Amino acid sequence: MATKPQPKKPTKSVPPPPPAPAKPSAVASSTKVAAGLESELAKIDSEILKLANRRAAATLKLIEAAPDKRAMLFDPHADDTLWSRLSGETTGPLQGSSVRGIFRHILSAVRNQVRVQRVAYLGPAFSFTHMAAIERFGEAADLIPVNTIAAVFEEVNRGHAEFGLVPIENSTDGRIVDTLDMFTRLPLRICGEVQLSIHHNLLGKASRGDITEVYSKPQALSQCRDWLSRNMPQARTIEVTSTSTAAQLARDKPGAAAVASRQAAVEYGLDILAHNIEDNKQNVTRFAVLGDKPMSATGKDRTSLLLQTPDKPGALANALDVFRKGKINLTWIESFPLRGPESGYIFFLDCEGHAKDSKIKKTLDELAEGAVRMEVLGSYPRSEPIE
Repeated sequence: MATKPQPKKPTKSVPPPPPAPAKPSAVASSTKVAAGLESELAKIDSEILKLANRRAAATLKLIEAAPDKRAMLFDPHADDTLWSRLSGETTGPLQGSSVRGIFRHILSAVRNQVRVQRVAYLGPAFSFTHMAAIERFGEAADLIPVNTIAAVFEEVNRGHAEFGLVPIENSTDGRIVDTLDMFTRLPLRICGEVQLSIHHNLLGKASRGDITEVYSKPQALSQCRDWLSRNMPQARTIEVTSTSTAAQLARDKPGAAAVASRQAAVEYGLDILAHNIEDNKQNVTRFAVLGDKPMSATGKDRTSLLLQTPDKPGALANALDVFRKGKINLTWIESFPLRGPESGYIFFLDCEGHAKDSKIKKTLDELAEGAVRMEVLGSYPRSEPIE
C-alpha cells in the first residue's frame, strides 16, 4: 500500500541580520572632529567680533578727529577705494560682493551713530533704486522710499532728507526723462553716483508653461523684450509701477509672473523660473546721488552739466567745439525739449574731470559765454559698475 505524501511544513522567513554597528572608534572619531570644529568656530567668532568692534571704534575715532565730520560721513571715493582694495585681497571663499557687504554694514552702523543719514529713494523696497541706496549708504542709514522721482527731489529740496537717489540713465534704454525734467525745475546738485549691473529674473509660483501674464515696470519689460517674446510667447506683458508691485502680483495671482530682482524673489517667497533674462548682459543703470555737499577733486571725477544753447543753427556744434578745443572728454549727452512756449532744447552733458580743475574751469567759462543757461549740476567721483 502506497504511503500518502505528507504536506510540507511552511518555512519560516528569516529576517536579514541587522547591520553591523559602526565601530566605536569611527563614531568617536567623527564626534571628536565635529566637537573640534565647533570649538574652533566659537574661537573664530569671538575673534571676528573683537576685530569688528575694533574696526568700528577706530572708524569712530577717525570721524570724531576730522575737522569736517560731514565729509567723513559721506566719502564715496574713500568707500570705493576700500571696496576695491578688499576685493583684491580676498582669497575666498567669500567673493568681493560679500566682503563689500560686511564692511559696508560696519561703516554704515558707525556713521549713523554719529549722525543719522536720511536718504530718499525711488521705492518701493527691494527695487533696484533701493539696492543702489544700500550700496552707497548701507542698511543702517534711514532709507526712505517714495513713490516718484519728483518726490525724491522734493524731499531733498525741502530738507526732509539729506540725500536722494534717482536713476539717471540706463545702458539699454538711455536717459531717465523724469530725472532730467526735475533738474530743470529744482536747484539740486549731484554729489555722487552708483552704477549697478541690472539683472532681471522671471519670478513666479507656477511652472513657465502655466504663466499667462508677466508683470513689471516698463523699463524692465523693455530690457527683456526679446527674451520674453522667444521664451514666453503665450504670456501677455503688463506694465505696473515697480518690480516690487510685479512681485506681489506674481505671489498673489494665479498664472502671473514678474520680472524682478533676486532680492524680490526672497522677499515675496517666489521661485526664480529663469535667471538673468535681460537682453543686454552688460545692462547697467547709473543712479545720481542728490545732495548739497560739494565734493573735492579725486583725480577720477565726473562733471555733469545742464546747458541751454541759443535756438539758432550751429549753436550746439559751437558748444561741443569748446570741449574739443579744451581736450575735454565728453562721456554723455542727452537733449530735452524746453517746457512752455519757448522753443528749443536743454542738453545734459557729462565730461571727465572736476569743475575746479584749471582745464575744466577754463572750458566751462568759455561755454557759459555762449549759453542761454548753463548750470554745473555737480562734480563727483566716478564709480565702477557693481554686480
